[in-house]
Amino acid sequence: MQWIRTRSGRRRLSGIAALTGIALIATGCAAGASGGGDGGSGADGEQTITFIPKQLNNPYTDVVLGGGEEGATAAGFADSQVVGPLDASASSQVSFINAETQAGTNVIVIAANDPDAVCPALEEARSGGAKIVAFDSDTNPDCRDLFISQVVAKDVALIQVELIAEQIGGSGEIAILSATANATNQNEWIKYIEEELESNPDYADITLVAKVYGDDDDTKSFQEAQGLLQAHPNLKGIISPTTVGIAATARYLSTSEYKGKVALTGLGLPNEMRPFVKDGTVSEFALWDPAQLGYVAAFAGKALADGDITGAEGDTFEAGDLGEREVGADGTVIVGPPTVFNTDNIDDYDF
Repeated sequence: MQWIRTRSGRRRLSGIAALTGIALIATGCAAGASGGGDGGSGADGEQTITFIPKQLNNPYTDVVLGGGEEGATAAGFADSQVVGPLDASASSQVSFINAETQAGTNVIVIAANDPDAVCPALEEARSGGAKIVAFDSDTNPDCRDLFISQVVAKDVALIQVELIAEQIGGSGEIAILSATANATNQNEWIKYIEEELESNPDYADITLVAKVYGDDDDTKSFQEAQGLLQAHPNLKGIISPTTVGIAATARYLSTSEYKGKVALTGLGLPNEMRPFVKDGTVSEFALWDPAQLGYVAAFAGKALADGDITGAEGDTFEAGDLGEREVGADGTVIVGPPTVFNTDNIDDYDF
C-alpha cells in the first residue's frame, strides 16, 4: 500500500479543467434536462458512449467527465455525451439509462447513486447490446461489465484515518460527513475506516461518535457540519470522504469558533481546498487525479465494445497516455494511488 505525499511538478489536465469541464456544465445540463440524447445505435460502425454521473454540476464530477470526454475522443468513439440528474438520489439515474438503451448507445459509463436501484435498467441495456462500465461508485457487479475504481478502497480509508489521527493527536471524538447513504464508494470507505479504528491499537483512543450525510449537496453538507459541532461539543475531528462535503465543512469551520480547534480531513479537490489550507482551516487531505478516472473508463468501454476484452480477471487493455491496465478480481480496474495535499504541495496541482 502506498500513497503520494511528496512534491512534484505542477500537474494540469491537458486542457480538461479549463475548457472541457466548463463546456460540460452547459452541455450536461441541456442533455440532462432532455432525459437523454440521440447517441445513435452505432449500426453504421461508429460507436457511441454516454457518461451518466451521480449528478451534474458537481465540481469533482466536472473534472472526471472532462477526462472521460478526452478519453472518448482519444479512444476513437464517434460521439460522446453526458446526461444525468441534478440530484444524487437513488432512482434518479434510471430514466437516463432507459433513454440511452432506446437510443442504442454502445457504451454506458455510470457512477451509481445506488448499487441496486440502477440494475434492472442496466440489465435491459446490456440485453440490447450495450457495454456497461461503472466508475467512481460501483453498481452491483452482476449488472456491469467493468468497474473503474479510483484506488484500492482500503487504501482510501487508511490514509484518511492516518491523517485524522495525526491531526487530533491520536485521541478524541471524531465524526464522518459522507455523501449519500447509499453511495457504494462512500460506504465501502466508511466500512474500512470503522474496521481500522476498531482493530488497530494505534487508534484505541479515537472514538467515532457520528455519521451524517450531506447528499453531495453544498448547503445540506454545510448544515450537517454545523449540526455535528452543536451535537458533539467535544468533537476533535471530522472526516469527509466527499469533495462536496469537505469543501462545505471547511467553509463552515473557517469562519467559526472551531477553526484551529476541530481538525478536518477527507477527500477534496486542490483548487477548492487551497484557500482553506492557506488559512489554516485544513492541514492535509487526500484525493487521486479525477480526470484519469474518466479517461480510463472511456478506454475500457472501447475495449469492451471492440471485443478486445470481456471484463474477465487478467484481461488487459491500453488506456492511451496512461498505458496498459489490467482487470482485477470482480471486474475491477484500479487507476492509481491517492495523493496527500498540504501547504507544501497544493500549489503544484491544478484541478
